[in-house]
Amino acid sequence: MSVANQPLAGVRVLEFGTLIAGPFCARVLAEFGAEVIKVESPAGGDPLRKWRKLHEGTSLWWYLQSRNKRSLTLNLKHPDAVAIARELATQADIVIENFRPGVMEKLGLGWETLSALNPGLVMVRLSGFGQTGPKRDQPGFGAIGESMGGLRFITGYPDRPPVKTGISIGDSIAALWAALGAMMALRHREVNGGAGQVVDVALYEAVFAMMESLVPEYDLFGFIRERTGNVMPGITPSNTHTTRDDRHVIIGGNGDAIFKRLMHAVGRDDLAEDPDLASNAGRDARAVEIYGVIDAWVARHNLDQVLAILQDADVPATHTYSVADMLEDPQFQARGMIEQMRLADGRAVRMPGIVPRLTETPGGTRWPGPALGEHTDEILASLGRDAEEIARLRGCGAL
Repeated sequence: MSVANQPLAGVRVLEFGTLIAGPFCARVLAEFGAEVIKVESPAGGDPLRKWRKLHEGTSLWWYLQSRNKRSLTLNLKHPDAVAIARELATQADIVIENFRPGVMEKLGLGWETLSALNPGLVMVRLSGFGQTGPKRDQPGFGAIGESMGGLRFITGYPDRPPVKTGISIGDSIAALWAALGAMMALRHREVNGGAGQVVDVALYEAVFAMMESLVPEYDLFGFIRERTGNVMPGITPSNTHTTRDDRHVIIGGNGDAIFKRLMHAVGRDDLAEDPDLASNAGRDARAVEIYGVIDAWVARHNLDQVLAILQDADVPATHTYSVADMLEDPQFQARGMIEQMRLADGRAVRMPGIVPRLTETPGGTRWPGPALGEHTDEILASLGRDAEEIARLRGCGAL
């Protein structure tokens, strides 16, 4: 796929991140045409290369997370490597890092240094607690951010300990905020004539920003939202129900008109026409009764029957999809949400498509995550280093 018609064509990104948050941010930019150089340690590279399921020794997650990126190995403990990193930063629009605050400064690659070399630079800094505050120096992973940001406290059932989601959601949310912040900073620089700046993303704040009305509800009413299982608190009905064939179906009947259609569909015309249930407040007051009715109806039918009846009634509903369901679903296929790439050994593998969909300047996958240091010589040659100098740098341990 050509980069020329992609929205971030010409944007140069230097990524120092490892694992999830920083690399996911860079992945989004790379998917829409940015040139991303990923700097990795020659001693094994990004640990994500060895996480979860491996194919020929390399993580399948890696191939997805680092698609469209180029890999450069630099030993940032070596002064020659730091000099190369600084040179690349002078040519970059965006630098992304997700080390603990202070690490980049110790390496000689902090904001003061890089911005002096490149006043237009946008530096995206992801960390557990941000670049300031009493906790700035503490280590913080996504799980810590999810807990401190409020997500874990409200996730799960009231009679059990809090639970996590099945993915690293805190890191991923932070990465998306970081990508958005980078785009806003570039917009300021390019349209308003502004200088570069730091985009400071704390994992706990990224999660905290998603917590809806949690704060004002507590501030005005002293209300602390608790775990409610699959029920959406204060919005009725919206829940998960189990079918006769032991499948799980999500039904969202919380709109006023939708609720009426749902009650007619399950054979409860009396509830559909009950004036006390015409609004959410009335339904929420009788949530136990309503959920009992829906539970009983769903339990009498197989999944296919439930979905067919609710589709005919124009009621939002779906079963809980496994990855196998996703790959077979015509909606995923029609929207290009499942695409195929070839790994270095020629093996074809399916991967998620690109989000969001842009009609005029769509993103795309050009190549899967690269081998460690695959583009080192190419990148150094673009900086004017000849083969003899590259050999010297490799021999002295800078690469």
